[in-house]
Amino acid sequence: MSLIRRTGSGRRAMAAAAAVAALALTATACDSGGGEDDASGKDDGSRSGASASPGGGDSGSSGDGGDAADKAKDAKDRLGLPDDLPDDLPTSLKDLDKWRDGAWKNWDKERWLREAADFFNPYIEDHWKPSRMRKAEDNEKRVPANVRNTSGSASSGGGGGGSSAAPSPVRAKSVPTPYTRHAAPAGKIFMDTPQGPMVCSGTVVKDPRSPGKSNLVATAGHCVHSGRSGGWLRNISFIPAYNNTGLSPSAVRSAGPRQVAPYGQWWVKWAQTTNYWIQKGAKAGGGGAQQDFAVLRVEPVNKTGKSLEETVGAAVKVNFQAPSASRAPGVSSYGYPAAPPFNGARMYRCTDRPGTLTLDRTQPPLYRIGCTMTGGSSGGPWLVKGAGGKAELVSVNSIGPRPATWLAGPRLGATAKGVFDAISKKYAGRG
Repeated sequence: MSLIRRTGSGRRAMAAAAAVAALALTATACDSGGGEDDASGKDDGSRSGASASPGGGDSGSSGDGGDAADKAKDAKDRLGLPDDLPDDLPTSLKDLDKWRDGAWKNWDKERWLREAADFFNPYIEDHWKPSRMRKAEDNEKRVPANVRNTSGSASSGGGGGGSSAAPSPVRAKSVPTPYTRHAAPAGKIFMDTPQGPMVCSGTVVKDPRSPGKSNLVATAGHCVHSGRSGGWLRNISFIPAYNNTGLSPSAVRSAGPRQVAPYGQWWVKWAQTTNYWIQKGAKAGGGGAQQDFAVLRVEPVNKTGKSLEETVGAAVKVNFQAPSASRAPGVSSYGYPAAPPFNGARMYRCTDRPGTLTLDRTQPPLYRIGCTMTGGSSGGPWLVKGAGGKAELVSVNSIGPRPATWLAGPRLGATAKGVFDAISKKYAGRG
């Protein structure tokens, strides 16, 4: 893919306007086949397009550069593009056509955006239809065999306070419906990966810089970034309260969009994860798990003027000063497990007193609880009762063994708070 460099605001704005306009015209619904090897799929998408900065054109100017900047900003807002884009912008409609016709499935490392500042996730109309959502598999992160039943510190791959004995399995229970009345404001996160469409879980969290109007979702880092072996995943979207009434898998197959996504679809405009996960994250072996945390900024596909928190009616506070496992009360973990024996249609939860798991002595130990939820629950919230009895998020599902007997998640501290503050500040005051 040819490159264009940022050589001036006027030139950048005009190139941006052309790119996003082309994307708006050419983006079409994807084929429900969805897999990497689906040669007939038309999963349209692009890392292309650009937007002028808010001050991209002089307000008193009537030149072409100002018009282009305005057009680019309008298109950016409509497509959910970020304000700052990578430099590898397509220079022609031909490039966009190639991307639309399946080139987005090219996961070549030289073109796979990796760095924290390079996240790019343009909105693709009708990409995540219910039929495609059903094809999404669990984005599971497996633990190394030598920590599956570990106790003690150095003997099983880590210290940093050591690992407590593996907990007894706690059977995951189906959450009563509607989920919006009986559970955390959780939902499913869909993303495209080199292995095809996959799914995780996530939770609406409060944003202190937008009180009562949060558009932030907490999840696991591996649900949006491949870690040391790759880069940012693509076409990421959040469905709050997925299948809120708990329809059976067969009923979900014939359900309409409003039944599957009662609060609509929320496209991810920006994602933030830890540098630790980007540098050390691994699909297997537990690497990066102790900072496997991410925050997403989302926008509604169908503009209503309401925030995610207002639309769903709830959000949970993130507690970045959670107690150590030895002092923590019981926690409840929620998620949409998709790997057998589960099928991803319904929300489940486990409640247990946490222990610890250490894989890297330089990082705080993971929380660990007994739980039989499988892949697909990744990124789901760990909640405790906070001040006034209100739920607070202290972790997210990160890793677990096969067969599923326990789950572990990072203890959210200063590093996680840095991730959260960065994305919160980035969009402060923007509604």
